[in-house]
Amino acid sequence: MQVLAHEGQQVRAGTPLLRIDDTVQRATTEQLRLQAEAATTLLAQPQAQPRLETLAIASAQVALAEASLKAARDQAGKRRASFEIDPRSISKDVLDTAYNTERQAEAALDVARKQYALTRAGAWRYDILNQQREADALQQAYLAAQAVLAKYTLTARVDGIVPSINSTPGSSVSTLGAYDAYTQGMNPLVVMSGPQDYLAVRCYVDEILVSRLPAPERIQAQMSIRGTDVKVALEFVRVQPFVSPKIALSNQRQERVDLRVLPVIFRFKMATPTMAYPGQLVDVYIGQR
Repeated sequence: MQVLAHEGQQVRAGTPLLRIDDTVQRATTEQLRLQAEAATTLLAQPQAQPRLETLAIASAQVALAEASLKAARDQAGKRRASFEIDPRSISKDVLDTAYNTERQAEAALDVARKQYALTRAGAWRYDILNQQREADALQQAYLAAQAVLAKYTLTARVDGIVPSINSTPGSSVSTLGAYDAYTQGMNPLVVMSGPQDYLAVRCYVDEILVSRLPAPERIQAQMSIRGTDVKVALEFVRVQPFVSPKIALSNQRQERVDLRVLPVIFRFKMATPTMAYPGQLVDVYIGQR
């Protein structure tokens, strides 16, 4: 795996962040592309029918059959005239052979004309439709492989900052992310955040204190950064109306707790120098106006 960005980097939407080894998938995609192009070329072949050269040959065969029929008819006419003048001048066998040769020439001309009509009609529409379906199927397979190949490169979806990269070059990852031996869970490969002009603060209110939470228009909150004397006024954003178990502080999924909390979201404007960082633990006091 290649790491194409670094922590703290400001990126634009579409900037490559990580790239997984795509050697096999790239070769598969190229193979499907060539197969799709070959199928498209094969489709053009019946669509271009009839070929002028093939049509010319069929036309020449008709002309040849017509000439053969004329020769057979002339020969049969001469035999018939001779027999009518003097039946002893020609045998019955020779006369029958002339008649049969004429009928064979008529049948050959009929076959040549039908073959010419078939050649002129071009490819059967069902053959064209079948080839079209095969070409479409291979084209869709190529597009699917191309879409999978694009997923081997992880790009930024929006403009923002890369606060954390949970992998290193050459490490093994999966579609679920990177394995964390401490939590025994999967972490995202890259953590993205938007522009950090404002930072959000998620405050967890114990369920036994939810009833004392002021109305949204009356909430007044202040944040204290641990280990400092910095206090920052917070702006109320919203309440996430779902009470959940209090496990966010330890991030241990197997932790058993009886206390449940209600998330409340605040925000504050970042000052220079940086007063806080995403993921930092702070204390929040919630009062009312």
